[in-house]
Amino acid sequence: MTLLPKAAPRVNYLNNRDILKEIHLSKNNYCWFQDRAMDHQFDIILPSIDKINQRTIAEARRNRADRLKREGTIIDPKKIPNTDVVFRITCWEHIPRAPKKITKAEAKRRKLEDILDLDDAVEDDPLADIVDVPVLDMNHVRVNFPPFEHYRIDDEKKPYIVGRSHWRGDLASGEFSKDHGDMTKKLALMFMKLCERYATRSNWRGYTYNEEMRGQALLQLSQIGLQFDESKSQNPFAYYTAAITNSFTRILNIEKKNQNIRDDILEMNGLNPSWTRQNSGKHSMAAMSGPVVSSLDE
Repeated sequence: MTLLPKAAPRVNYLNNRDILKEIHLSKNNYCWFQDRAMDHQFDIILPSIDKINQRTIAEARRNRADRLKREGTIIDPKKIPNTDVVFRITCWEHIPRAPKKITKAEAKRRKLEDILDLDDAVEDDPLADIVDVPVLDMNHVRVNFPPFEHYRIDDEKKPYIVGRSHWRGDLASGEFSKDHGDMTKKLALMFMKLCERYATRSNWRGYTYNEEMRGQALLQLSQIGLQFDESKSQNPFAYYTAAITNSFTRILNIEKKNQNIRDDILEMNGLNPSWTRQNSGKHSMAAMSGPVVSSLDE
């Protein structure tokens, strides 16, 4: 009896756990923490401080026990003190506001008002001083990932802040900053590996502009890489794969459009178009003619 050789175990070149870890470390580079070693790891994500109650505290303890178990430490969730758990609260209060860009239609309307001198016509209106209409709507400054704050609770279950995203310096004298951190080197290598493996798929590897597709995908990942929200999903692999697919498809559509324009110019000048245009014409003519029916049996 001959024994067949065992197949080599399948190794995942990337998994969600490693990607989530690098996303977390990359976001921490943009954050302030009271104690970076103890306060950087959150146990639960909540939309507001008001959601901190007995139920969410118990859930946070269970999440902390599961994380410690994966690291090799087994502990009963009931033995974890309430003061040890860290709550991540999604908030925008510490993000400054900036003027919102007006639309083209609004800009044209304002130019028309300036031309017609409508402002002079409403100066005599007695209600002009009462009605207060803001010139621009204010919104928050755009940041590279959803802002948050980390909280702990004391013995009386009152929350206090221990961490803040997009913040440089200490909490009292620090300031808002969105570009003082950087992405980890390992996460950047993960993005390169994702694009490299995706470009070798059978439906993409045959294109001559495959390198341009990979470059566009890397650019897209560098822009949206940290926008992944851990409170909504635990599958960053699918999130990044969808972004890569959109980038590849965008380059493909652009190249097809340019090829059609080039073929149209060639045909207008009496030259032969590309083989893709010629073959598509043959296939369309064959489809229009339909199957050939013999008349010998009639």
